[in-house]
Amino acid sequence: MSKLFENNIRDKPYSLPKDFFWDTLDLNDPVVLKELYNLLTKNYVEDSNNMFRFDYSEKFIHWALNPPNYNTEWFCGVRTNTGKLVGFIGAIPVTVNIYKIEKKMAEINFLCVHKKIRDKRLAAVLIKEITRRINICGIFQAIYTSGKILPNTLSICKYWHRSLNCKKLIDVKFAHLNNNMTMKRYTKLCALPSKAELEGFRKLKQSDIPEACALLNKSFLNYDLTPIFSENEFEHWFFNCHDIVQCFVVESDKIITDLISFYSLPSTIVGHPIYDKLNIAYLFYNVSTKIELTKLIEEVLIIAKNSNFDVFNALNIMENDKFLNKLNFGVGDGNLRYYLHNYTCSPLTHKKIAFFLQ
Repeated sequence: MSKLFENNIRDKPYSLPKDFFWDTLDLNDPVVLKELYNLLTKNYVEDSNNMFRFDYSEKFIHWALNPPNYNTEWFCGVRTNTGKLVGFIGAIPVTVNIYKIEKKMAEINFLCVHKKIRDKRLAAVLIKEITRRINICGIFQAIYTSGKILPNTLSICKYWHRSLNCKKLIDVKFAHLNNNMTMKRYTKLCALPSKAELEGFRKLKQSDIPEACALLNKSFLNYDLTPIFSENEFEHWFFNCHDIVQCFVVESDKIITDLISFYSLPSTIVGHPIYDKLNIAYLFYNVSTKIELTKLIEEVLIIAKNSNFDVFNALNIMENDKFLNKLNFGVGDGNLRYYLHNYTCSPLTHKKIAFFLQ
């Protein structure tokens, strides 16, 4: 970092409107974590029809924002003069591989402003303030995603959905029957075997972490946008939070050859008389070297269904196009756009991305 640039970083926080103040959140404090949960639950991302809203649990928020080497100063909250939390933006440190160049970046997430004060333009100030705090730490690039169209899109990806609980998905209008489809045919189309039976397929064990981490990092050489995980980071993201993320490996002749994972992120169902929650599994990282990827995905679909998930979501990144149609995933109606802050490079096709933000 040049001395000139260092001198241009503000040493004081950006100004907020009257009756608001900054608060750095201690997410190890259960009371503060509950406040952030309440803010996100009632004010964070909804679908375009305002029927479904992400329901990040307190444990999920802590998992997503407290990896190894996290910085509490990057948990940037805004409160009213009564102490109510009304705004937040978070960031975590991440090592990014972009076109085979390794960069220390910040991963930005959970930008949220209370619905009742969105005329105060707090989102722009939150972004400037988190940028300032990250710059103070000597990091000047960031990665983030958005469903909205913003300048300098790096790549555009789509979510695909695999129905597991067909009747519920129709009842809550998450899925729809077209003119040629009956409920009976739809249910039959989505049927899966009753149990997983892939030879050598098992849950990740702690003793697997060095080998599994190396396998995943090696697979990243096939892509142009990836993280690079240390073993401690791998343990955090894939092993330490069993009720959030599930990771499985295939072992053959005492060698781990394949890896697949998914995490749980339910959505609140807004205004439905019977159902209030949609149990959603999201495909996470996968590596397929011996077992066909479609077979690996089918195994976790069976596990997800038997674990009472209603739907299984997957982005069309990595090599996921190989199985989406074969396994009866349906394409969603929204886009997820990837962005890099303060880093210029050529746009990426979705197939060359292997990077997930929760």
